[in-house]
Amino acid sequence: MADSPSPSRSSSPPVLLLVDFQRGFDDPGWGTRNNLDAEDAALRLLDAWREAGAPVVHVRHDSTEDDSPLRGDRPGFAFKDGFDPREGEPEFVKRVNGAFVDTDLEAWLRDGDHEAVVVCGLTTDHCVSTTARMAENRGFDVTVARDATATFDRSLDRDPFDADLVHRTALAQLDGEFAAIRSSDELLAALEADS
Repeated sequence: MADSPSPSRSSSPPVLLLVDFQRGFDDPGWGTRNNLDAEDAALRLLDAWREAGAPVVHVRHDSTEDDSPLRGDRPGFAFKDGFDPREGEPEFVKRVNGAFVDTDLEAWLRDGDHEAVVVCGLTTDHCVSTTARMAENRGFDVTVARDATATFDRSLDRDPFDADLVHRTALAQLDGEFAAIRSSDELLAALEADS
């Protein structure tokens, strides 16, 4: 069980890990989404991390599904506005939910002696959650930015679950077990205090 990691626990700033901020998630086929301000919160974090000279990593999903808007050969594979990597910011392309599967992300983190990550992105219950869980399982200190992630409605056995409930439930499952859950304001304050 995670012992309530925090971005200030490591001696160096945590890595900001931006997961799947791609245009394909604007496709109406995903359904109704919660937290339409997630991108704005993530861009605030990105701006602050860059200004502080703290490490930033970008992850994109290249889907293997024929009809997915996130396929590498579709316009939806592109980053959303403002999320393109800058020089020196690595990008890792994944084919499954977890950013550590068949990528060099773990090696990059270990080679740089990075012990902590702040995860944000799309979607809360899929790629964000899977990446956060895998990071914690590999011994990294993990924080998820609660307002810089979002998801869509889901259903099971014809029972609908609205996007906000799915989002909050996914965060609750991570909290204290796999990650600390913080707001972008809390993360920005912690980064400023460590600078």
